[in-house]
Parts: sequence; structure tokens; C-alpha cells
Amino acid sequence: VQLQAYGGGLVQAGGSLKLSCTASRRTISNNALGWFRQAPGKEREFVAHIAWRGGNTYYADSVKGRFTISRDNAKNTVYLQMNSLKPEDTAIYYCAGSRYSIGSSHREDYQYWGQGTLVTVSS
Repeated sequence: VQLQAYGGGLVQAGGSLKLSCTASRRTISNNALGWFRQAPGKEREFVAHIAWRGGNTYYADSVKGRFTISRDNAKNTVYLQMNSLKPEDTAIYYCAGSRYSIGSSHREDYQYWGQGTLVTVSS
């Protein structure tokens, strides 16, 4: 069972990045997927999640209106489109596979984690 996140990089404030996370079929079949992030010296925090059917999404207040989560089950991939990036968005971003078909903002509800991809937003 593996989750492979990629797409991070260095971007100026106001710019955009799109993260992708590819999972094995066993990981995401019928399961919700989420994105979390961890900034230096801070705890890992919830960013967004999407139900396994893809129609139900939820965002942290800090990214609402700027980030969009989506998934392509045929490709076993979840995406995070990040627009209007701010320096405070700088963090390692992790994708995660939930234990359940409905998403959650709680870390303990996720059983599979990717290795993370670094996003750096310069001011």
C-alpha cells in the first residue's frame, strides 16, 4: 500500500501549484482521501478531504476559496489545486487515505500516508 505525492516546489506569493497523489487501488478503493500539511515547528494540520465518490468535499477555513481537491478514481489519483498562495501556505503537504468512505478532518481517521511534498511560497 503506497501513496506517492508530487508536484511541490517554489512559487511566489499569489501563484499556483497543483499537487497530485497516486495511490494503489487497494488504498483508495471506496475510501475518502485527504490532504494535510505540516509547517516547520508546527503540528500537521488538515487541509481538505474528498469522499470516495468525489462529490463531497471539505476544506479548512485557511484554504477555503483558494484550494480545490478532486480525484480521478480511474487513475487512482487525488489532486490539490492551490491558487492565490501565501507564504503561510509553506509546508510539507501529505496525502492520506481514510479508513472510511466519508472524509474527515481528523488525522486519526486516516490509515495510509504518503511521504509528503514540499511547497515553499516566497513573499
